[in-house]
Amino acid sequence: MSWKEIYENRKCTADEAVRLIKSNDRVILGHCICEPTALVDAMVANYEQYKNVTVAHMVSLGKGEYAKAEYKENFRWEGFFCGAGTRNAVAEGHGDLIPVYFQDVPRWIRNGILNYDVCMVTVSPPNKAGYCSLGVESGYTYQAVKSATIVLAQVNNYMPETFGDTFFHVSEIDKFVEMDMPLVESQPSVIGDVEKAIGKHCASLIEDGATLQLGIGAIPDAVLAELKHKKHLGIHSEMIADGVVDLVEAGVIDCSEKTLHNGKMIVTFLMGTKKLYDFADNNPMLQLRPVDYVNDPVVIAQNNKMVSINSALQVDFMGQVVACSIGKKQFSGVGGQVDFVRGTAMSQDGKGISIIAMPSVTVKKDGTIISKITPYIDHGAAVTTNRYDVDYIITEYGIARMRGKNLKERARALINIAHPDLRGKLKEEFEDRFNVAY
Repeated sequence: MSWKEIYENRKCTADEAVRLIKSNDRVILGHCICEPTALVDAMVANYEQYKNVTVAHMVSLGKGEYAKAEYKENFRWEGFFCGAGTRNAVAEGHGDLIPVYFQDVPRWIRNGILNYDVCMVTVSPPNKAGYCSLGVESGYTYQAVKSATIVLAQVNNYMPETFGDTFFHVSEIDKFVEMDMPLVESQPSVIGDVEKAIGKHCASLIEDGATLQLGIGAIPDAVLAELKHKKHLGIHSEMIADGVVDLVEAGVIDCSEKTLHNGKMIVTFLMGTKKLYDFADNNPMLQLRPVDYVNDPVVIAQNNKMVSINSALQVDFMGQVVACSIGKKQFSGVGGQVDFVRGTAMSQDGKGISIIAMPSVTVKKDGTIISKITPYIDHGAAVTTNRYDVDYIITEYGIARMRGKNLKERARALINIAHPDLRGKLKEEFEDRFNVAY
């Protein structure tokens, strides 16, 4: 049977496809932009036919209706990263977070620590050889497709075809639902004065020829905006967003001095706008690889001048970084922060730099400012990057290096980059904690 015959025989509607899901099944969704909106909507619309179906994913930009309390008898969210659609499920007790480094997810799936009956993904239409591409994602989704008992795919003409580990033959997918929908877009953040200042501080540490890992949001965008005069930068990153495209087009990012995958940008997923997705389509400079490769610290360390830039919600006097919880409330997940902090520390040329960049304060709705640099982390909060791994902490007020400093030196360095209006109180806390004058 030709691939075209296989494809035609397996085409169906979204409602028909989700009938393959049974009560008590474990369903994993394609990561981030690879989430198949039409299939998820059909699954939720048919909620009455399910009992106790587990739904898993990492980052999701979808509606997350399966995580609502009204469906708790039908669906239970059990994922690896909390977002807007799933935080309440965890807080209310009808959802759960599995603590796991992003790089471990595909390995745990492959080794049977995590088992899924059904995988639902978005793919590009089959090419002339009969292969569909995951396009914007390899991450854990590539392994999930390989390991799940049943694979349901939404075929979307808007999905780019990308190089790397993203391709599956039509024979590897059980049902195809043709539904063209513009991909979910994450718009660039507004860059304010605080982010601009942080961007300048970060850029001052980045040498020509460095290889970068960046996240998404105002701070990574501000960093990229400050790199326009750098030369021969490279990318080895969990993800990229629109700002990287601008620097490629300007000739700043050319990957020509990378010591691993020279000339190629290596990422595990994309999250941005149509501009990014169009850039990725059939672009041989860009390769998507599974996260157990991209985020492996041993792999990361093979990039000379490796620089990782991540964010935090809170840092205490010892340098402990809280990035995924606010007190007892689960806010997000660990992602790849620790993987890249450790990988850059192992960089073979000794020039690896890991940066935790954040505004100095959180501003509450009533205008009250709360320092993100604090003597102690909040009760119930979880440490993301521990004090033994942390390197640079940056706020709009400057740079504090933790590596090689004792606890008192760390605390003093952090107070010096805290908000000026709050430094007096922090100095008092310093003297109370360490029993010495500031």
